[in-house]
Amino acid sequence: MDPFSYHLAIERQLSPNTVASYSAEAASLLAFLGGTSAVDCSSDQIAEYLAERSKSLSKRSQAHVLSALRSYFDFLVLEGERKDNPCDKIDAPKLGKYLPEVLSVDEVSAIIDSVPECKPGDIRDKAILEVLYGCGLRVSELCGLLISHVYADKSFIRVVGKGDKERLVPIGEPALNAIDAWLEVRPEPASPECNDLLFLNLRGGKLSRVSVFNMVKQRAMLAGVRKEISPHTFRHSFATHLVENGADLRIVQEMLGHESILTTEIYTHIDSQTWQKSVLEHHPRR
Repeated sequence: MDPFSYHLAIERQLSPNTVASYSAEAASLLAFLGGTSAVDCSSDQIAEYLAERSKSLSKRSQAHVLSALRSYFDFLVLEGERKDNPCDKIDAPKLGKYLPEVLSVDEVSAIIDSVPECKPGDIRDKAILEVLYGCGLRVSELCGLLISHVYADKSFIRVVGKGDKERLVPIGEPALNAIDAWLEVRPEPASPECNDLLFLNLRGGKLSRVSVFNMVKQRAMLAGVRKEISPHTFRHSFATHLVENGADLRIVQEMLGHESILTTEIYTHIDSQTWQKSVLEHHPRR
């Protein structure tokens, strides 16, 4: 799998998470094939494998698996190991319009305000929640955020997103105050590579995506919010609330780091009543 992982990371410049995911899916297929080489794998075998995986996966996850396998066989074709891609004969599952779970402003406030500020872990968690919602970051962007990339005097942070693309995102006073409080109790970094990382675990090591995921779910539960949420829910809520309050979609696109405006347009469909009211109020024939 090493040449495939290298191809994804260096030649296609995909994110580390995507490289790991695609490589794992390809390895899983090879384990399923047993003695059959990927060079001799047929479309029927791919279909059989996908049918087996689909028993425990949503349609969106099935589409992700197929995308990973298509990339793997494209790589084999590129390397001259195969002449065709067996995934080309397999249709991706039809996906309905995906509307992410969104928190209301009151629910966001309830979660953030419910975090006490008596222990270092609590102070850090509150700062994480403020930054997730205040800047609309992906969890991987949050875990990799550097102290040197926080420009408090300019009210901006520099974010390194997918494909190592950088963008500037405005940051408000609540998030900056929470960061200042965290920096006062931040533990000593466990290694030199952690010196500039803003958020650390309480042992001074790099904060993992899983720990942030678990923290968010726990804080929501303690605040009495019963929705199924994750760190990404704060990103969705950030974008939705901006759009509902009249922010230009292009600006939201830039702040989220979306390559295509089509990705950002999903937030125009989440609260149709808001847009319906806006259109009817401003239409010249109202």
